[in-house]
Amino acid sequence: MADEDSHTELEIRIPPELEGGAYANMVGVWHTGHEFTLDFSVTLPTREGPEGSTIVPCQVVARLKIAPTLVFDLMRALNENMTGYETTFGEIRRPEA
Repeated sequence: MADEDSHTELEIRIPPELEGGAYANMVGVWHTGHEFTLDFSVTLPTREGPEGSTIVPCQVVARLKIAPTLVFDLMRALNENMTGYETTFGEIRRPEA
């Protein structure tokens, strides 16, 4: 029988080449029946497209594939951290157009 006071701690290790992270200013999310894919991207300079449209190229800097069972944990962690951020620094606002 396991000791009721015992617990598991995760020791997260980051390879040196990933320590700096990657900047992203947008994310795309899509899914299959087996996984969710998150494409973190950075926008590049815009250019004019056909018929006066604007094209915004986006370079993927990281792609994460996660199990569907992890989606709720991710949403919970983001919400808790966003709440903590806003408590410390104030409301997060989108830049004005």
